[in-house]
Amino acid sequence: MKTNGRPMGLFTDLYELTMAASYFENEFFSPATFSLFIREYPADRGYFASAGLRHVLEFLETFSFEQEELDYLASQRLFSEDFLQYLSRLRFTGEVRAMDEGRVFFKDEPVLEVTAPIIEGQIVETFVINAINLEVCIATKASRCIGAAERRNLIDFSLRRTQGVDAGLKVARASYIAGFSATSNVMAGKLYGIPVSGTMAHSYITSFEDELESFRAFSRTFPDNTVLLIDTYDTLEGARKAVEVAGEMASRGHSLRGVRLDSGDMAELSKEVRSILDEAGLGEVKIFASGGFDEHKIDDVVKRGARIDAFGVGTKMGVSADAPYADIAYKLVQYAGRPVLKLSSGKRSLASEKQVFRNVLDGSPAGDVIGLKDEKLAGEKMLRTVMKDGKTVSGPDSLAEIRERFRDEFERLSPAYKAIRAPAPYPVELSEKLRRLQEETIEETKERELGNG
Repeated sequence: MKTNGRPMGLFTDLYELTMAASYFENEFFSPATFSLFIREYPADRGYFASAGLRHVLEFLETFSFEQEELDYLASQRLFSEDFLQYLSRLRFTGEVRAMDEGRVFFKDEPVLEVTAPIIEGQIVETFVINAINLEVCIATKASRCIGAAERRNLIDFSLRRTQGVDAGLKVARASYIAGFSATSNVMAGKLYGIPVSGTMAHSYITSFEDELESFRAFSRTFPDNTVLLIDTYDTLEGARKAVEVAGEMASRGHSLRGVRLDSGDMAELSKEVRSILDEAGLGEVKIFASGGFDEHKIDDVVKRGARIDAFGVGTKMGVSADAPYADIAYKLVQYAGRPVLKLSSGKRSLASEKQVFRNVLDGSPAGDVIGLKDEKLAGEKMLRTVMKDGKTVSGPDSLAEIRERFRDEFERLSPAYKAIRAPAPYPVELSEKLRRLQEETIEETKERELGNG
């Protein structure tokens, strides 16, 4: 796999390779299962939105080390020639079981499990965490904005302040999965088929000697797609000028599509602008708003009766400002058929291969059970095999299918669990068999490692 023309074999932390070298020397080649999960919710979160799986599968299918990467590793004088020769032939040959993109999931639940010869499963850890962490954080943040907007359209305006090119593209994709209707990111539009949207900046207005003339010029260039930014000097005066331009457009057989607010008290200004437009007979002209929006600001203006039809949501969503990372972990849970776990304080892991069973009541998710992989419990099995022998089992779902899957599940999730502030805890419990296995594995581990029961 290459990104921006660069090979990706070295997209890993050094300790993944040092562990792999020691596995190699000690002939550790047995199957290992690694489980990916999130330990805790960030503040005011009560769920997560699954995203990023497609990029993980693409990486695993094409995983390899190119000669220039091996030459670099040789220059570090850390690794034997035999190990570097081994890496030159290494491909991912394992299995991945995962939740589909567009599902809702909860803390402690495995969203993905990788089973492969231990060296393969170990080296890919860094990419897997990196990809899932970013897209889950963004999709979750974006979905909270969707919930707050109460069916108003949202547009991704975040590109200029996302953390680099790759993040900018993945933010557009993740926010679209969560329900955003469009993005300003033209490259993302081309790559993913997401609708693109944009109007003008204040620099366009100020480049003209007169605001009214800037409006007229833009309406001539885009007679069927004119949205005017009206707050450069005075929002209400800008609205009156927009009314004037709308009349001129009508005389030419065209219509003003909308106006955009980008500063000030959005709730109050939108009401006043709506009055100006309605009094001029322009009830069909939409009011867009941008400027520091996230779920909290959207929730505030909506509750205050704002007359806003759509929001441009930028920086705070694009970097998930209040929760820029998840407490995500990728832990070895089984090796050579032996269940293993970590006992570190506050960071225990659940041993063995697992499955998540979702119970539904009156059409809504009502509680999950984390069980052993082969248990037969009530409820929908959330993890399915998406890769076998290093190859994706079936073609990736379309972005439209993923988006619809999330829309359906998010709408059915109780408002109590997706509240903007202090959401109710969603019930997740362990099956009796998994609980017993944890107790047995902990006891055996303590006896072996600590000499006590």
